[in-house]
Amino acid sequence: MTIKEVDPKIIGKAKVWLEENYDADTRKAVKEMMDNDPAELVECFYRDLEFGTGGLRGIMGVGTNRMNKYTVGAATQGLANYLKKALMNESEIRAAIAYDSRNNSGLFAGISAEVLAANGIKVFLFDSLRPTPELSFAVRYLKCHTGIVVTASHNPKEYNGYKVYWSDGGQLVPPHDKNVIAEVQKIESVGDIKFSGHPENIVNIGEDIDKEYISTLVSLSISPDVIKRQSDMKIVYTPIHGTGYKLVPEALKAFGFTNIQTVKEQLTPDGNFPTVVSPNPEEKAALELALKLAKKVNADLILATDPDGDRVGVGVKDNNDNYILLNGNQSASLLIYYLIRQWKIKGKLTGKEFIAKTIVTSELLKDIAISHGVESYDVLTGFKYIAEIIRKFEGQKKFIGGGEESYGYLVGDFVRDKDAVAACALLAETAAWARNMGMSMYEMLINIYQEYGFYLEDLISITKKGKSGAEEIQAMMDGYRNSPPREINSIPVEVIKDYKLQKEFNLITGDEKPIDLPKSDVLQFFLKGGSKITVRPSGTEPKIKFYFGVKGQLPDKSQFDKVNAGMRAQLEEMIAAMKLR
Repeated sequence: MTIKEVDPKIIGKAKVWLEENYDADTRKAVKEMMDNDPAELVECFYRDLEFGTGGLRGIMGVGTNRMNKYTVGAATQGLANYLKKALMNESEIRAAIAYDSRNNSGLFAGISAEVLAANGIKVFLFDSLRPTPELSFAVRYLKCHTGIVVTASHNPKEYNGYKVYWSDGGQLVPPHDKNVIAEVQKIESVGDIKFSGHPENIVNIGEDIDKEYISTLVSLSISPDVIKRQSDMKIVYTPIHGTGYKLVPEALKAFGFTNIQTVKEQLTPDGNFPTVVSPNPEEKAALELALKLAKKVNADLILATDPDGDRVGVGVKDNNDNYILLNGNQSASLLIYYLIRQWKIKGKLTGKEFIAKTIVTSELLKDIAISHGVESYDVLTGFKYIAEIIRKFEGQKKFIGGGEESYGYLVGDFVRDKDAVAACALLAETAAWARNMGMSMYEMLINIYQEYGFYLEDLISITKKGKSGAEEIQAMMDGYRNSPPREINSIPVEVIKDYKLQKEFNLITGDEKPIDLPKSDVLQFFLKGGSKITVRPSGTEPKIKFYFGVKGQLPDKSQFDKVNAGMRAQLEEMIAAMKLR
């Protein structure tokens, strides 16, 4: 590609970044791309970063499509402008800001704090890195109107991001998210951003919030007596160079666990994540060191959190004494089963309790809840929608817990985002309860399958980077939407849910009915026999994701391996039929 082939609009956007109000390094980098790398220029400027399911997220670098001082500044100025309009009757607008271990996270958090302060907003800035759920807690505890956490969650080291929270401690949802974006888009030049002024509006916070957070978290424990009997249960934990290094061990100790082994090589926060290719607890490679330590010490449980401490991966022993990693659906099912069962035993169920899960998460959670008289609500992908439904029923119904297949879980409602710190503590309590009952977590899972049905899921992610990749992903979605499959692997499709059209189509009866959820570019195909396939572009990564789920029966625990193999084969056949593997 030559510079002459680049869209003039892109060149125009890039030239703005050559003006004197941008710093010298930025101007130099833009000039270098214009002279020598027009393809990279296109990637950096062809669009503006937008809020998706996880907020603002992108590769760090110069340009409107990159995370840098100016895109973070513009986002924060847009947020400030919206806050002042929406809260004009407030005498003082308050914000909390936290950041993770990624490169430039502290820098971006500082810029955000300075921009808000310069706009007359009081800012509570954490004095060092903290897990995302603690930011959600701090927003509520400090009675803030908004919050920001600088993180790109489990993305590769080149990425960073920026999530915005509202006064309830949940991430922005409509109309606030769209309104903030609208304000950002009104910013015509870097001169519109107040980068400095009124530093007295910034207050540092730290250990005082940690103590309140841990203290409140301990109140979630349902079986302290069981933990006391199983306090020596061996737990291996790794923060994968992230923010969980301090609070997860503290939380486990506060719950009563005394035998916690940490993966020393991954204990130090480091934005380069030197021991892993990707700091994602969904990937086995990220847990290799934890698995190695678990084998060495004969651990009962493996826990691994991502860089910002909101997702957790879980490892347990199978019936052959080999360590396996549970997927997000399995961990969520174990956690929800334990919580609901214990609530029932303790006489806490009144008929006004509920759980929440995302539409791509296993239906097993719903089956467990309904069998105990607990309501289950489906929401769109993104934990902000679970926070939204908690707020909707506040004062009317009690939230027990919720989860998503992508390793995010929440217990209780004092945090309004997925919370790996709390999840680690409650999953450890679940393991202790199982151990106290004379079984492993793995055996507990098999018992759940036998009682409620055997669910097996898989996820296929296809990465399509850059502008051309985004266009390919959109073309795939258009193809499925305009010419949906009538059968998959020779199994008839009975129902199609189109969340963009907000309609459900029954292909057997011809009936249509509305879907009472916000618009989203998601398609679901429900097949005869109970299989479910969901197709959606990621809101935070250059990926299109295919979620597969099948359901079977497990008449007897001794047949687990046979049934599991048969269902796995069925899944693979469905994936192959869609030419995805």
